[in-house]
Amino acid sequence: MITKETTIIKGERVQLPTKYGHFELVPFQEKTNKLEHIALIKGEIASKDIVLTRIHSSCATGDLFGSLKCDCGDQLIQAMKMIEQNGSGIIVYLQQEGRGIGLMNKMKAYKLQEAGMDTIEANLHLGFAADERGYEVGVEILNQLGVTKLNLLTNNPDKILGLEESGIKVVNRVPIVIKPNPYNKYYLDTKENLMGHQLSDVKSCEKIEI
Repeated sequence: MITKETTIIKGERVQLPTKYGHFELVPFQEKTNKLEHIALIKGEIASKDIVLTRIHSSCATGDLFGSLKCDCGDQLIQAMKMIEQNGSGIIVYLQQEGRGIGLMNKMKAYKLQEAGMDTIEANLHLGFAADERGYEVGVEILNQLGVTKLNLLTNNPDKILGLEESGIKVVNRVPIVIKPNPYNKYYLDTKENLMGHQLSDVKSCEKIEI
């Protein structure tokens, strides 16, 4: 049997008390491009058959500065709270700024959005796909941590498809629906109506044991 060589380096596992609960943090680094990613872990996930999981792409504006132009930071906080309440789970935090186009290009896209384009039109105008992300490195992180089946905290059906194509079983989708504000309503409407994000379906939360 041929064992696939790992493409990531696993760092030290440390305790991380936060405002939203007590977690452990493990950094990972890709060997080729040196990008660093994070696994934020609650409880003994390796012993769980199905793990409550959030795959979160980095968003400097939302996660760090509390931008109202997106729902990213709010989704991250809500995921931490839900995992803390559940008693176990994992957030895989991937360096995929701007749905994979990087911070400089994300700001160019923001400028185009200020001129009237939606988030998809802006990406396409810059020569990118609407979503440039891949989830292979996230799957490898999950595999190294012994996680193969998920209840996935997401509104994005493409994320489910990407994970399952890489060998992860998504048992249930658990939505994270954030109330829109005047600055991000058009952005969220675009994600729902043109990108297929399921932002209105909150009933499934009540049916899934997390």
